[in-house]
Amino acid sequence: MEFGLFVQGYVPAARAQADPGAEHKALIEETEYVIQADKSGFKYAWASEHHFLEEYSHLSANDVYLGYLAHATERIHLGSGIFNPLAPVNHPVKVAEKVAMLDHLSEGRFEFGSGRGAGSHEILGFMPGITDMNHTKELWEETIAEFPKMWLQDEYVGFQGKHWSLPPRKILPKPYGKSHPAMWYAAGSPSSYAMAGRRGLGVLGFSVQKVSDMEWVVDSYKTAVKDAEPVGDFVNDNVMVTSTAICAETHAKAVEIAVGGGLNYLQSLLFRYHDTFPRPEGIPEWPELLPEYTEEIIELLIAEELMICGDPDEVLAQCRRWERAGADQLSFGLPIGIGREDTLESIRLIGEHVIPAIDTDPVHRTSRFRDAA
Repeated sequence: MEFGLFVQGYVPAARAQADPGAEHKALIEETEYVIQADKSGFKYAWASEHHFLEEYSHLSANDVYLGYLAHATERIHLGSGIFNPLAPVNHPVKVAEKVAMLDHLSEGRFEFGSGRGAGSHEILGFMPGITDMNHTKELWEETIAEFPKMWLQDEYVGFQGKHWSLPPRKILPKPYGKSHPAMWYAAGSPSSYAMAGRRGLGVLGFSVQKVSDMEWVVDSYKTAVKDAEPVGDFVNDNVMVTSTAICAETHAKAVEIAVGGGLNYLQSLLFRYHDTFPRPEGIPEWPELLPEYTEEIIELLIAEELMICGDPDEVLAQCRRWERAGADQLSFGLPIGIGREDTLESIRLIGEHVIPAIDTDPVHRTSRFRDAA
């Protein structure tokens, strides 16, 4: 199992009210986290694309952000988590161009994650006439198979669809080196896993909350991917899942950090905006918030495998549970409310004690697939 980091430009109201420069600091600090993750042996860093999601994510121009990281890092693969390829949001040709450009700037370290957006608040900003959010599925399905053609055909044959069109054109630049970047799909519901598998796409599993949820959705993906008809040049047989992670020298310190991290607020914001995700029982409707997390709640979340938290040995054991459940990659959403130094320390400790014990392959899984295409 490989390891990744997930960043999104989280700027909660309490931080913004206390510091007029909070937005800038959040974005700059998150670049530090990716740079440290690169030094600490993490193989992937994923940057979100969100629009209009106050507090939850201010990382809208993630192509610019990833371009900076391509220069600031050496080994870590940089992924769009996601680029939104729906024509009313981003013209598909522009997306193809961005992917290829980032592939060059990173010298083959780019990962192309796509998806349909966070929910109604985001999508309706670009498509105000939509009454059914399932409409975005139609736009995405019309588009996704065109990207490999744009990258691999000397002159793209063009496209005439229901939602966008283009006459024959040379789409430039072409990707760096062989084939094209690995393709992923952000799964907002369990049914999306099998769909991605059938298309030969890796899954960015942002919808999985706990290890026990993981086992059956991985099984549905792995069954489907065996008979994949890939939209791309190769099958990216890959399931990434995300989990909150805090690692400290002692268990007591990790729990103390978690209690002060404002995790209840971040989780409440997630379900405020991701209204297409299945809503677990007990999650209140915004603006009602989850109760503040106490030591007892943090211990319960650890016991229920809803977060990774503890000393290095405990975090290693918790990560092994995800590995046994079938995850190909475990990506950590670090609770930014815990502070810069504690976040950097979590990354360093995981890099020193956890990653070497689990990920012993020096080559990225996606690189192997791409090289064999």
